[in-house]
Order: sequence, then C-alpha cells, then structure tokens
Amino acid sequence: MRKIFLKLTLQAIALSPLCLVQAIGAFLGVLAYVGSKQYRSLFRSQYEIVVKSQDLPLQIWRAAAASGQLFSDSLWIWRNPTKALKLVEIQDWTVVEKAIQEGHGLVMLTPHLGGFEIIPRVLAQHFPATILYRPARQAWLNEVIEEGRAYPNMHFVPTNLHGVRQMTRALNRGEAIGILPDQVPSGGEGVWVPFFGRSAYTTPLPARLANRNNTPVIMFTAKRKALGKGWLMQAKRLEPLSEDPTIAAAELNIAIENAILVAPNQFIWAYNRYKHPSGAQLPPNQ
Repeated sequence: MRKIFLKLTLQAIALSPLCLVQAIGAFLGVLAYVGSKQYRSLFRSQYEIVVKSQDLPLQIWRAAAASGQLFSDSLWIWRNPTKALKLVEIQDWTVVEKAIQEGHGLVMLTPHLGGFEIIPRVLAQHFPATILYRPARQAWLNEVIEEGRAYPNMHFVPTNLHGVRQMTRALNRGEAIGILPDQVPSGGEGVWVPFFGRSAYTTPLPARLANRNNTPVIMFTAKRKALGKGWLMQAKRLEPLSEDPTIAAAELNIAIENAILVAPNQFIWAYNRYKHPSGAQLPPNQ
C-alpha cells in the first residue's frame, strides 16, 4: 500500500511545475521542523554551530524550508530529468572536461545540498557515471528510489565491497564515479576527523580510489535558485588527497565545508553528521 501511495505521489509531482513542487517542499520542511522535537533539536544544533562559527546570519526558517525543498527537488528531478536539465546553469565545465580528458576517470563528490540529484545527470550527458549509494532498509522503498533514480549512462552500486569493485573498474575504463561524501560510513570504514570543529566519522574512500591511478577529484554543488528557476551547478577540482587515510579524510571534510558554505541554508541539517556508527571506535574527544 505504501509503495502504491508513494508511486502515486511521484506521479503527481511529475505532472506539477517545479515552482509548485518546491513551494510544497518548503511547507513540509517547516512543518517537520515545527512538528518534531527530535528533528528540530538535531537540525538546529548542527545548523547553529556552523552559522555562528562562520559569522553568518541565522535564518532558521529559510533553512527549514530548504530542507523540505531538497527532497522535493530530488523527486521532481527523478521524474522530470529532461525538464530539469534545461533549468541548470552550469559553471566551470572546462574544469570537468580537462579532468576527464586526462584519461584516469573522475571522482565526483556531491554533498546533500540544493538540487544535488541533477549533478550526475548532467555528467551522464557526456560520459558514463557509476554512483555509490546506500540502499534503503525497506525493500519497497528501495525499489521506488532505484526506479526514480534510473537514468541512461548512470549505474548505481551499493555501499559494499562489490560496489567499490565496480567503481574501481569504472575508473580503470576512464569513466566517472560519484560519491556522497557527507554520509557517515559504517563502523570500521571511516576515521574521526574535524567537521566544522567537531569530530565526525568520515570516509577516506574517495582518496583511496583516486590515488590508485592519479584520478582527478572534483567537488560539485547545485545551489537552488529562486522558486522554480532551477539550480546553479559549480565544480571545483581538489588538490590531490593524501595517501594517509586520516589526513585525506580531514582534507575531504574541509572541501565539504567549503561546498556547504556556497549555500549553507540548503544543506541537509537534519542528517546526524556526528553520529557514532556501530562498530566504530570512539571519537578522540570521548
């Protein structure tokens, strides 16, 4: 029943203009913030630390609305990829072209910010992309998500050894791979390094994959424009990451911080970036 309801919801979104979908998303984001004490506590604590440390204005309601738009954007992009691609303003594309022309593939990093789901679809217009993702726990929900994310020239692989092997093969073929670097890895797969001043369990996987064959690493963002106006996609090539996993993870978090500061209100603040995954060692400050 839930699967049928979600599919009907997706179909309704597909038939709606982006401005309406984003307005609904903004409303639901504020509703979630007001209606759930647990959601509000996690969201506000993480968001406030960043804006205060960076001396930015505290815009809690805008950030709450944007959190809902992050999900509504994703759903709309899944169902309207052709329309969505027409609403992307792409900057720094020469950075991407030069990187892929080196022939060592491309490590594409996309934090959960703005219209991040549009980024791999832009790249898939030019070359194949293998994307690492964490399957949903519910089989029915995972099926709906995989169906929504399906797109030509994009291949999704799970966050396990099999998925990492497929990504390595893609790089060996000179193709792109995509990783969501702000996700907390499973216990034993990450290291504790600072993220906006607090210890966060972080994956060194992008560095490990890139350093196998001197593969370029590019951080992408897709900042949401005004209501219904699409997204501004930007790319920044990172300096080669360290061979040391702890140093590499710290370098990666600095790059993620810089990406978030492109549009701090549009990051997924309700996601617990500082959680302690089962099986991971204690953070150094505990």
